[in-house]
Amino acid sequence: MNPDNIEIVLVHTTHSGNIGGVARAMKNMGLSRLTLVAPLEYPAPEATWRAASALDVLEAARVVDTLDEAIAHCQFVVGTSARDRRIPWPLQDARGCAERIASQSVRERVAILFGREDRGLLNEELQRCNLHCHIPTHEAYPSLNLAMAVQIVTYELRMMALADKVGLPEDADWDTPFSSSEDMARFYEHLEATLVEIGFLNPEAPRQLMPRLNRLFNRVRLDEMELNILRGILTEAQKAARRHPD
Repeated sequence: MNPDNIEIVLVHTTHSGNIGGVARAMKNMGLSRLTLVAPLEYPAPEATWRAASALDVLEAARVVDTLDEAIAHCQFVVGTSARDRRIPWPLQDARGCAERIASQSVRERVAILFGREDRGLLNEELQRCNLHCHIPTHEAYPSLNLAMAVQIVTYELRMMALADKVGLPEDADWDTPFSSSEDMARFYEHLEATLVEIGFLNPEAPRQLMPRLNRLFNRVRLDEMELNILRGILTEAQKAARRHPD
């Protein structure tokens, strides 16, 4: 496991104290990379005093406007989710996710996303993820404080590091680097535009086509060469559609 390749990303945090609590939870477990996506209030005194002895993590936090900016450089993205989704996604508990994160972080940049305090990550944000992490709380009170959720996931990562049993992922010897989140986002835009142009996707009634295609490609993970091949196919399909509009 490489802690320097693991980034905790908080999306639209509304209570600044939670940011400080997360910084403290991270430092407890040996992590230091924190990114804040459009926090409601930051910097803030409450974040500072809640961070306690983790001010170095807090002060080094990266603040960005969008999720795209936050994960652009990452090859493996994990989203935390407390709810069942309309379309099932690859899902593991915190321990299973820690195993994948620890393994992937040896060679790749990994982002772990945590959403808003009141409603978590939106569906479109979860569709940017390769894996969903679910913490199975008791049904009588399923709500977790943001810092508590981060503490659980980072604790499992710490246990993986202490066990010293983290090996390279199965695809460690892959001949081409895997595509970044930024490149995948461009691919999905290109794919949707092409499907509309050739008449396969009706933008007025898209159903769940694009979320399902997101799930497909995020599950199998495209490397840079495969992505370039697919982008080339899409480009040629667009050219053919324009030559034969009927």
